Amino acid sequence: MLVLAHRPFPFPQPYAEVGPVFLCADACEPPSDTTRMPEILCDVSEVLIRGYGTDDRIRYGTGRVVAVKRVQGEMEAIFADPTVAYIHVRSARNNCFQCRVERG
Repeated sequence: MLVLAHRPFPFPQPYAEVGPVFLCADACEPPSDTTRMPEILCDVSEVLIRGYGTDDRIRYGTGRVVAVKRVQGEMEAIFADPTVAYIHVRSARNNCFQCRVERG
């Protein structure tokens, strides 16, 4: 296992956390379908989702902890706000960044 730091934002700001990324030491295949929830997130019951604007700032009122089985519907509701450019999926327990979901 390899560990490195990652900030999923293009520039520092008050809410641009830096967190660990854990990588397999051996080569592995990337997901073949990037339109579906990453397999690793299917093993948890809840995730934190939060919308961000094109300025990479949180769109307040979009953050919520949701059951994984309801995440698609909740993301659709967040994307109904035209100021939301993308959504972060994070650990519901530790707020660790898991993936970014793009509009469209």
